[in-house]
Amino acid sequence: MTFDLGFEGKAAVVTGAGAGIGQAIAVALAGAGVRVGLVDIDLQRAEVTRELAERAGGTATSLAADVMDTAALTEAVTAAHRSFGRLDILVNNAGGVRARRFLEQSERSWRRHIDINLVSMLAATSAAAPLIASSGGGSILNVTSIEGRRAAPMYAVYAACKAAMISFTHTMAVELAEHGIRVNALAPDHTATAGNRGILTGPVDPEALPPRPPDRAAAVRRYVPLGREGAAAECADAAMYLCSDRAGYVTGVTLNVDGGTAAAGGWVRSGAGWTLYPDAAPLAQ
Repeated sequence: MTFDLGFEGKAAVVTGAGAGIGQAIAVALAGAGVRVGLVDIDLQRAEVTRELAERAGGTATSLAADVMDTAALTEAVTAAHRSFGRLDILVNNAGGVRARRFLEQSERSWRRHIDINLVSMLAATSAAAPLIASSGGGSILNVTSIEGRRAAPMYAVYAACKAAMISFTHTMAVELAEHGIRVNALAPDHTATAGNRGILTGPVDPEALPPRPPDRAAAVRRYVPLGREGAAAECADAAMYLCSDRAGYVTGVTLNVDGGTAAAGGWVRSGAGWTLYPDAAPLAQ
């Protein structure tokens, strides 16, 4: 039995497609027959993703745009539609964060976090939704974060944006249903990406990311119930389902791709058991 996801002949736009989760989703979609518009501020990064997409047997086009520039982002979405003759899928993946206590953040920092994480999603959705509707309907996927579901010290504005993305996903699932557009979200946690390795500029080879330092790797094993960091490709697998015809009755959902960290609710490994207090003995053996 062939598991057909119904992607052949469709077209998509993926923001932040030059590295990490956006790159993995774009390459997976292209490999399944979707023509993909790769939006990234760094054209070199987008070109690497285009090459990976073509190596996977797909078609992609690079679209340089700063997602904090709503006019440029709108033009990139429009250009993809013009190039492909249709638009079926939008993946709002672009985002960014720097760790800092809220009281140490400037207003400029708040606004940059809001523009890149939240306003970019609003602008891309506003531009893409009418085009997706004109193609007969489709899917919008918002890449949020587990930080949108819990307290996030050092990341207050970022987490607030991610929580807003989840709320927006729910509302758009209702408002856009009449246009045949499903709207869902992914909420990753620790995932191996260039950004998490401090590689913020330049082309990215997803197969050549430096390993985490041993102490950080050990901390991840304690914190993540599945005992390891996630892979961008695992987020892409979840995205493929939510964007596909196989999820035709799924809308308004936020899917955690987090190795179980949300379910753990703060519990961490301690020896053979688990504890809420990292320096204490385990409460269960």
